[in-house]
Amino acid sequence: KINPYGFRLGVIYDWKSRWYAKKGKHYADLLAEDYELRRFIRGKVGQAGVSKIGIERFPNQVIITIFTAKPGIIIGRKGAAVKELREAIEQKTSKKVKLEITEIEKPDLEAQLVAENITGQIERRISHSRAMKRAVQQAMRMGAEGVKITASGRLAGSEMARRETVMEG
Repeated sequence: KINPYGFRLGVIYDWKSRWYAKKGKHYADLLAEDYELRRFIRGKVGQAGVSKIGIERFPNQVIITIFTAKPGIIIGRKGAAVKELREAIEQKTSKKVKLEITEIEKPDLEAQLVAENITGQIERRISHSRAMKRAVQQAMRMGAEGVKITASGRLAGSEMARRETVMEG
């Protein structure tokens, strides 16, 4: 199997990381560091609606762009939270870090944020079908051309797992 992201790369999606390294150990180390940075940042600011994290590298500097629905949570009062996050990342990477927080204008059109929203609703015991229908309506209202949401597993706590799909457009 091939990840669908690979097919769409350069067509409708851009690269998640923008840097170059020669083949071998150095490349593998940077790739692992990217993965670790994304995990660390999502752990620190997960409740802020982070949809994606872009990483650019230069010889002694790392530029991290965080695309979020709620930039105020990441920035904090007078930028205190973002400064604390930058210092923590600098300690992890031992390089100069520049953090850029970008607000997402329409969070209801970002697949990652819609999925996290539905997950949160299901965890709060809201009906899965109601949560999915509401998310589809919201996305269509915000201007999506089409939406398809699939939830699978032991829906509503039933004995047998099943899969339900809601689509529109």
